[in-house]
Amino acid sequence: MRYVSFVKNGKAALGVRDGEAIRVLGSESLESLLARGVDLVAYGREQANQERVDAENVVFLPPLARPPKIICIGLNYADHTKESQYEQPDYPTIFLRVATSLVGHEQPLVRPAVPDSRGLDFEGEIAAVLGKGGRHIAREDALACVAGYAIFNDASVREYQFKSPQWTVGKNFDGTGPFGPDLVTADELPPGAKGLRLETRLNGEVVQSASTDDMIFDVAELISILSEGITLEPGDVIVTGTPSGIGWARTPKLFMKHGDVCEVSVEGIGTLRNTVIDEATL
Repeated sequence: MRYVSFVKNGKAALGVRDGEAIRVLGSESLESLLARGVDLVAYGREQANQERVDAENVVFLPPLARPPKIICIGLNYADHTKESQYEQPDYPTIFLRVATSLVGHEQPLVRPAVPDSRGLDFEGEIAAVLGKGGRHIAREDALACVAGYAIFNDASVREYQFKSPQWTVGKNFDGTGPFGPDLVTADELPPGAKGLRLETRLNGEVVQSASTDDMIFDVAELISILSEGITLEPGDVIVTGTPSGIGWARTPKLFMKHGDVCEVSVEGIGTLRNTVIDEATL
C-alpha cells in the first residue's frame, strides 16, 4: 500500500495510489491513523470511497506533516564516513530534525538567505516510519514496529552545520527536508528495506549510489538502540543516513543552487524530486 498526503480543495488529504491515480481516503492524517494503531494495509483496502484524482495534478505534502519525532542518523555508511572529517563511531550518530524543515515532493527545496549559506548539500536517505513504539525494544522485535518506508533528502547547510560540534542548525533550516512522496507499507519491501538501491541525482547526474545493505546500523538495530533511551512512538520517523558522494567532500565542492533539480530514488519506493530555489525569491 502506498500512502500519499496532498492538497485537496485547499486542505490536507490522505490517499493511496491506484495506478496513475490517487484514491482519496479522507482528511485523517497518517499521524492520526498510526496513533490510533490502525493497520495501514487493511485500512487502505477497506475504505470504500471511490473518488480518484490524477496524481500528476496534485500538490504533494510530506507523508507526515508533524511526526512526533524525526530522528536522524549520521555516519551510517562507511564510505561516507571516510569522505568526512570524522572517525567511524561504534555507536550511531544521532541528531534531530524539526517538522518545520519538511517539504513535500515537487515542492521547493529552499536555499536560505543567510550569510555563509552557499553550501547547501544533498543527502539521499531512506526513512523508516514507526507504527508501534516503546522502550527497550529487542532487535528481533524491532521490524514489527515499522509501518512503512519513505524517501528523505537530509539537505544540509554545511557552513551552519559545522559552526559548532552540534549539527542541529545546519540540518534544520526551513524548507530543507524533502520527504516523500509515498509512504510504502513494510509488507511491500524486503524486511528492514534491505538490499535496495539508493541513488541521488543532481540535474540528472548521479552523485550518490549505494545499497541499503551498506548501512552500518540497519533499521532493526537502530530501533533497538534508540529505544534504550528514548520512548519511541507511532509516527516517529527514523532517517537512516546517507552514503558517500556528498558535495562537501568533492573537489571542487558541488553544492545545490537556485534552479537545480535534486532527485532521490530508492528501489521499490519511488523518486523524490525537488527544485532548489533561493529564499530571497519566495
